[in-house]
Amino acid sequence: MVAQWSEILDLLSSTDASHVADKFTQLLLDALTRAAVEPAGLPLFSGKNEVGLFPNSAQAKPAAKKAIDEGLLRLVRSESRGKTSRDVYAATDAGLTFLLQAANPKQILEDFVRLLEQREQQVAELLLTLRAMAESLAGMRALAGKVLPQVCSTRISAEVEASRAEQRLVAESGSVSRTGERPMNGAMTLESPPRLAASVGDERDELAEAMLARLSDWSASAGAGQDCPLPELYRSLSCRESAPSIGMFHDCLRALHAAGQVYLHPWTGPLYALPEPSYALLVGHNIAYYASIRC
Repeated sequence: MVAQWSEILDLLSSTDASHVADKFTQLLLDALTRAAVEPAGLPLFSGKNEVGLFPNSAQAKPAAKKAIDEGLLRLVRSESRGKTSRDVYAATDAGLTFLLQAANPKQILEDFVRLLEQREQQVAELLLTLRAMAESLAGMRALAGKVLPQVCSTRISAEVEASRAEQRLVAESGSVSRTGERPMNGAMTLESPPRLAASVGDERDELAEAMLARLSDWSASAGAGQDCPLPELYRSLSCRESAPSIGMFHDCLRALHAAGQVYLHPWTGPLYALPEPSYALLVGHNIAYYASIRC
């Protein structure tokens, strides 16, 4: 009776060892299969949100060590993620040979198909995410295209009004100085230089002549009939002894346009792409951004 129990225990022990060996081998084969599908490599153990070659379990750690020690897996690179780092492994030629010899080819093919289906699903999810992002960006761009014209129009109109108010103030101060009238508060007005209003007009005439000369030079040098951008035109005039304000620059352009001496050409691209919008000029319902001289 004791001999029979001994034989039974020996049989159970050999069965458990065989089961452990089969589990050990299966872990190796599963890891090598994943490595074959991912030539770029995977982390050695799976994490919370990422796939690894081996499951993060006590049983898998000896199998992972054996795979590395026997040259079935090789270290590809180490990646840093904040304060932590991880090692990425890929299958070696010896590992792929071991996989083909030890596993059933049908089983390998089924594992490949299953893993490829998982990757296909992941790619489909990424495409959906990218499509949603593209639609969101398109909506934001369309909204910006509606809002920006109003912003540009308001800004340009405010600059024009500020320039006109400045000119009215200069003209009024010059008129009071010439007549010598006493202000309502009883304080004497200091004498201004004579012919102040006339000097403002002379300055505008000089600015107009400088604009026409610059546009003539631009037309001769551009070669292909290109129009001069308004920021470029303003910068060429700011080198003068007395640089004009943007408001005076715009008023002078309007006067030359009304007199038929220059053409003002509109910006034809999307308004959110308008460079240096402070130099743009509102003419009617168009935003002028280029100028050329009338021949």
